[in-house]
Amino acid sequence: MATDFLLIKQKEEHMEKELSRDLLEGSVLHKLLKISVPTMMGFLFQSGYEIIDMIWIGRISSNAIAGVTIFIGIFWLVDVLNTIIGNSSISLISQNYGTGSKENTSIAIEQTITFKGIVAIIAAALVLLILEPALHFFTDDPEVIKSALDYGYIRVFFLPILFSSFTVNTAFRCLGEGRKPMIVMVIAAMVNLILDPILMFDIVPGTMIPGFGLGVFGAALATVISTVVAFVTALYMLLKQKDKVDIRFKRMFKLNKEMDYQLMTIGLPNGLEMLTRNVSGLITLKLVHFYGTAAVATLGIGMKLFNFGLMPLIGLTMGAGAMTGQALGDENVERAEETVKIAARVGFVFASLFGALAMIFSEEIIQLFTSDAEVIALGGPMIKIFAPSLMVLALGFGYGAVFNASGYNIPYFISTVISKWIFHIPVLFLGVVVLKWPLMVVWLTYLLSDTVEVMSLLTHYKIGKWRTKRVYNS
Repeated sequence: MATDFLLIKQKEEHMEKELSRDLLEGSVLHKLLKISVPTMMGFLFQSGYEIIDMIWIGRISSNAIAGVTIFIGIFWLVDVLNTIIGNSSISLISQNYGTGSKENTSIAIEQTITFKGIVAIIAAALVLLILEPALHFFTDDPEVIKSALDYGYIRVFFLPILFSSFTVNTAFRCLGEGRKPMIVMVIAAMVNLILDPILMFDIVPGTMIPGFGLGVFGAALATVISTVVAFVTALYMLLKQKDKVDIRFKRMFKLNKEMDYQLMTIGLPNGLEMLTRNVSGLITLKLVHFYGTAAVATLGIGMKLFNFGLMPLIGLTMGAGAMTGQALGDENVERAEETVKIAARVGFVFASLFGALAMIFSEEIIQLFTSDAEVIALGGPMIKIFAPSLMVLALGFGYGAVFNASGYNIPYFISTVISKWIFHIPVLFLGVVVLKWPLMVVWLTYLLSDTVEVMSLLTHYKIGKWRTKRVYNS
């Protein structure tokens, strides 16, 4: 029996090594699905518990949904920093791993964890200072503001842990490990699912189990605890990956100026893109508020559902980015190109299936979140318009993987400026403030904006500057 166990263990280790090594060989579709599907499933679990968060919050009130929606819009402004460093790390880790350098790959992971942690501490301090004044820009409703603060303060305090958790999961994917991040996300999702009703309500709904009655704060606390669990679990798994990387804590206490400069600059266009996107999102949120708190709550539900539909696309793009980065590190441009084309096609199929189901059951889906008749009436048409956007974005996500993988991220920034600032915000301002459009037309502008953005990304893909861009250390 001991001998059999040893043979099985050796076989498993051999398979793990083969999976990471042969991302550069064999069927692109097979390898893409093998690395992406676990990531997609992990993100679906993660987004799923965020949706359940919103469902539980909806049991409190529509004002609570609106407060959390506004906070999230402000909170994700700091995701600009996570985006800059995170996208830089995709290029650095995957390309160094593609060259076969274990030491450079390990240093890239270490520096990303350390540098992103420092940046997150600074960002959290700034957000804590401006959060309450910023909320008053969107609403003066005391219930909405209280819900936002109850949910927000603890989320901001644990921002460094959230950023670090993202880093470790990104490292796994760049090493060709899709299964481990999925396991971490499923564990985090289960922790959150269990804690949400216990922490939020006096009595767990549908049972006689006593809870803590913390309300919206309880939802945020459950999310924070699950994030900490995810980070600790993922970091432990990463430290066990001795065959691929050798993470040394001593090196984390010393910044590597050259690599930290790359972490801040390679992904800078992504950060600027995210900044322009998030600011445009806040302006859109302000314009939607012209239609009342119910409209803001509807948009918050819509964004959660939309993000849930995006999760397979994001997982697919991350898998494609890891494969493409390794291919470019190996100077195999043809394989990189084949990878993103297949990613775009597979993503379109996923988005079409999800979008069709969402459109068919749009009203039933909204009713899961709230019993507010006004929100239900506004939400059905919104889902029918948001769903086709997923199909459009699937193409942009697929082909866009080459930009993160190569380190040529300018197209993201240009595409967002064109779609959000030259098209969406001016059209939306004219329609809401001047022409007094019905809310249905406001939802339609999202689809048109996403179409403009994807057309711009595809144009940059065809221009092909990504083909010659490299960032790995020689």
